[in-house]
Order: sequence, then structure tokens, then C-alpha cells
Amino acid sequence: MRIALITDAWKPQVNGVVRTLETLCLELSRIGHEVKVFEPSIFKTIPCPSYPEIRLAINSFGTLSKELVHFKPDSIHIATEGPIGFSAWRFCRKRKLPFTTAFHTQFPEYIHHRIRLPIAWSYAVLRKFHNQGAGVFVATPSVRNILYDCGFQNIIPWTRGIDVKTFYPHEKSALDYERPIQLYVGRVAIEKNLEAFLKLDTLGSKLIVGEGPAMNHLRNKYPKVHFLGKKTGDELTRIYSSSDVFVFPSLTDTFGLVMLEALACGIPVAAFPVQGPIDVITDPKAGCLDQNLKIAIETALRLNKEDCIAHSNMFSWAKCTEIFLSNLAPISLALWD
Repeated sequence: MRIALITDAWKPQVNGVVRTLETLCLELSRIGHEVKVFEPSIFKTIPCPSYPEIRLAINSFGTLSKELVHFKPDSIHIATEGPIGFSAWRFCRKRKLPFTTAFHTQFPEYIHHRIRLPIAWSYAVLRKFHNQGAGVFVATPSVRNILYDCGFQNIIPWTRGIDVKTFYPHEKSALDYERPIQLYVGRVAIEKNLEAFLKLDTLGSKLIVGEGPAMNHLRNKYPKVHFLGKKTGDELTRIYSSSDVFVFPSLTDTFGLVMLEALACGIPVAAFPVQGPIDVITDPKAGCLDQNLKIAIETALRLNKEDCIAHSNMFSWAKCTEIFLSNLAPISLALWD
């Protein structure tokens, strides 16, 4: 099968959406499918306002249309609701081609945090975008319920996985900080609610791995916190393994792939009881969810490494890929004529 994957989020961005899509492409290729990724590097781009690390494609419709007609995919999946995603949506609607979409990010809440745009306005736009497709892939029951309440249709449950060849326990020797070591991995941005974690009066050390527009502000405001920047591969795995608890303060994430990475390395999770964490940390042996994040951290520190690893094994990229394939919308070859 030839699959066109349309995404505004791609390398060199480092986030859960990119890791999900990159791994999905590898799995699809491994089992014999041809995947062509239409991503920002093949278009002219500009920096995203307030987040220059992210590049936004401009004038992508013409180029994208020509490339899709040349590729003639058997299925089109629009993974993001950015400029490229909307160009693909417009192309499919114009030619009456079926397509699927995915809801990876709560953009209405993120945009509201930044420019105070009413959340209902953004959801109205996204509802039209997704409801015109054959189905919208959603990672968790909590987010599915949110979208149902907002009038979204044809919602398809779609899980996530963990790469156990990359994320597995190492010796606790990579970090030389006062323990207990409390780790966060992810974007350093206002929507991640990091200050709920950084302002806590807890023993030990707080570590932040990642980059983002709030980095300088938070580094200056919390000089005792260790900001390590972007880490990947074996170095990231060793940091996970050498920490004592993984803290996930976000209130808006749709899943939180980093929680699985931490669990696979034997590190318990502390988080708020909101969408994402309540869908991932379904076993109290793997982490603690509490409205008081300090209590969640203190409780999680007492949990067992082996239980965390066992819980992460419930999540499989093979299953994720199987669900994806079985719910794609097939395009008849005649529609390309």
C-alpha cells in the first residue's frame, strides 16, 4: 500500500508527535508498505510566531497537489492541522478524495494560553477540519470524550507504543546531582505547566531536558533547577534511568509519550489526574496521580522499578500500526484519473 502522510510536525522538532509519526513510518515500512511523508522541509517556510524553532510552510498547496497527484497514494492521512495539513485537506475536498486525520495536540488550549483566543472558536475550526474526513485518530479515551462533547464525529481509538530497544533500564550512574532526582522531559513552553513543578519545595534536584520558548525565562526565575537542553538516544535513556521520579505537570497533553519512555527505564511517574496521565498511568504501581503534585512525587518515589517496566510493556508500536492500517480510508485508483 502507498500511504501519503501529511504533517507539519517533523524532524528536527523533538516531541511526542514527531516520535509517534517517525516510529509509525518505520513500522509501516518494515511490514512492506510505502510511506511518503509530506513535511515542512519540502516547502518554503517561515518561523512560527512566538516559537521560532518550529517552521511553518507557506504557499504549500500547489507543490503538495502536484506531489500527491504524482504519488497517487492508496490512502491519505493528515496528521496535523497546520498549513500543510490544511492544504492537504483542501486538496482532498476539491478532488473528493477520502482521507483520515489525527488529533495529536490540544491546539485550542495552547492558543488560548498564548493569545487568549476563545477555546470554542478554535474547536469550531478543528471540528470542521476533522469531521470532513473518514475518521479522526485519537490516542486516549479522555481526549475522545472531550472531542465528542465538542461535536467531533467518527472518532477512532489509537494507542501509542514504546521502543524497548531504545528505552530500557541502565545503571543509575549518569547523573551526579543530589537525590532524589526529579526529571521532566519535553518542550519548555508555557502550555506544559512547568512552573507547577518548578515552584515546589521538594528535596533533591529538579532536572529539565528539552528546549522551547520559555527556557530563558524559567532558567532565570529558577536558578537552582538544572536545564540540560535537548537530549536524544542513549544519552536520554541514561538520564531517564539515573533519575528517581518522572514529573509530568502538563494539564493539556493528549497522551504524553515521555511517560512511557520513563516507565520503560524503570522510573515511576508523578502527574496530575487529567487526560493523558489518567489514560497512561492506569496502575497505581506505575505512578501516582494527585491534585497535589508534591504528594504525587513523594508517593511515586516509593514505587517499584520492576512494576514500572511491566506497565510500559502493555504498550506496543506493532498494535499501534495495526490499528492505523485497519482504519485508513482507501482511495480508488479511478479517483486519480
